[in-house]
Amino acid sequence: MFVLAEMTDTVRIDPWNFKMKLNDAIKIELHKKLANKVVHKVGLCIALHDIVKLNESHIIPGDGASHTKVHFRYVVFRPFLDEILVGRIRSCSREGVHVSMGFFDDILIPPGALQQMSRFDEAEQVWVWQYQSDEGMHDLFMDINEKIRFKVVDEVFVDTTPVGPEDLAEPSQDTLQENQPKKSPYSLVGSISEPGLGLLTWWT
Repeated sequence: MFVLAEMTDTVRIDPWNFKMKLNDAIKIELHKKLANKVVHKVGLCIALHDIVKLNESHIIPGDGASHTKVHFRYVVFRPFLDEILVGRIRSCSREGVHVSMGFFDDILIPPGALQQMSRFDEAEQVWVWQYQSDEGMHDLFMDINEKIRFKVVDEVFVDTTPVGPEDLAEPSQDTLQENQPKKSPYSLVGSISEPGLGLLTWWT
């Protein structure tokens, strides 16, 4: 679920922070820049693990701040495919079951990845597994905030880096982009279509 990612960045330290130890100032700046942010194709940054190497610091004329190239390792949330995780149901919709890990909310279990014989209850706005046992059919509701065990089957990275101005000859493209909902830079697709997966209360 958590991995160590080796990263490199040039860290800028303002002149009024020169009284601090360089390592401490760099840790503060890296935390400001990366904590709880998604790095494309890397994952959700959680915390700095350690600083591996510091290059020489340089002061750019007219700036006054120091610039130091830093090699470091960061703890990143990026589950492996087929890894089993436990979260809580955040909400349900026709798109599927939306799951939260507490610190990460962009997890979707689509309808095709639910247990067979699942249906969406419009009145309750929850998914229901119609479980067939020897005693007959039982409706098992996937209620909000219930703990759920799921398998990671896919991950989706979207590059949300701002781009330059579009060609002025095509203003309609800007309008279309503004009307589109914002996409998450990193999301997971889960599945509960196998025995043992789904609400923890199902398998007690």
